Amino acid sequence: MSLSAADTAFARELFASIPALTTRKMFGGLGIYSNGVIFALMRSDGQLLLKAQSVPFTATLATMGSTQWTYTRKTGAQAAMPYWTLPDAALDDPELAGQLASQALAALL
Repeated sequence: MSLSAADTAFARELFASIPALTTRKMFGGLGIYSNGVIFALMRSDGQLLLKAQSVPFTATLATMGSTQWTYTRKTGAQAAMPYWTLPDAALDDPELAGQLASQALAALL
């Protein structure tokens, strides 16, 4: 399943407060960037994820109900990606989504 133009528009509206926001289709999903730095993904199933590699930020996301993106390798081993689901509360709140995106970016720079 690939994303529709409406999915892309939703992501762009949700993160509209982020400077120099751009998107790029990739692997059926969407990379979401600020000034060329990827800070979020929208998977092909429409799920939004923030890039989170610092412990304080991942802890914040976890307390908000986010989960880390994991998958099973061909060998059967579990692997974790540095992306966490966007908290449900932020899906309907562009202000909160923008704040979390700004925190993600700050941790990446």
